[in-house]
Amino acid sequence: MNEVLRAEDVHVVRDGRPILREVSLGVHAGEHWALLGANGAGKSTLLSLLGARVHPTRGRVEVLGRRLGRVDLRELRAYVGHVDPRHPLAEPLRVRDVVLTGLTNSVAPLPRWRPTREQQERADRLVGTLGLGGLREARWPTLSQGQRGRALIARALLPEPRLLLLDEPATGLDLPGREQLIEALDALRRAHPRLATVLVTHHLEELPGHTTHALLLRDGRTLAQGPADEVLTGDRLGACFDLPLALQRHGGRWSVRIRRRA
Repeated sequence: MNEVLRAEDVHVVRDGRPILREVSLGVHAGEHWALLGANGAGKSTLLSLLGARVHPTRGRVEVLGRRLGRVDLRELRAYVGHVDPRHPLAEPLRVRDVVLTGLTNSVAPLPRWRPTREQQERADRLVGTLGLGGLREARWPTLSQGQRGRALIARALLPEPRLLLLDEPATGLDLPGREQLIEALDALRRAHPRLATVLVTHHLEELPGHTTHALLLRDGRTLAQGPADEVLTGDRLGACFDLPLALQRHGGRWSVRIRRRA
């Protein structure tokens, strides 16, 4: 099955307030989507729908061919990797142990659960792919924010999902940390060419150069969506963020600035 996500005419209402309105989206294997919009545009809510964490108030959402409302969400989440930089880990676990909790979908290792040798070897391979090979025995409190973010991506990938959702993964990162994260995502794309990703951000500079598609949200509605080169234009981003913006692309990466008025 080539399509991994399908949302049709989705509405989400919370406490009588519309969060998302008439949003539709289709994501296929190997595509890498960006969800962009100002704070409060509905990006994280849409990502929660796509990750089978919440139900729509109205509309249809299918994740990996299973329709929300007709499937056990806990079962479905096992096939979707969800990366949240606000991961609530308080224990000084080693990087490898944090990654292995992706198999049990728990914050800390479960009592009496032991990974197989094959699972440990896969965890080590993912740690290496994400550029943390020399830190697999390092303790969580000693890691930088960027290293933690890459460890959480490895954790999300351990159950071998077909879909990876990233909710503002560059939050709190300095410039080197952001660039290392983007390099790791590019290495991931090469190692897993059929993996689909959806990345939420409101900073264009955080987008990997291999981004294939984009969706712009404003006030809970879709402003534009489609191939990244068609959607990510100065005029459309300016309408999205309500600013006169000029957009440039160098080496596959985007940058944006406020356009000076004549």
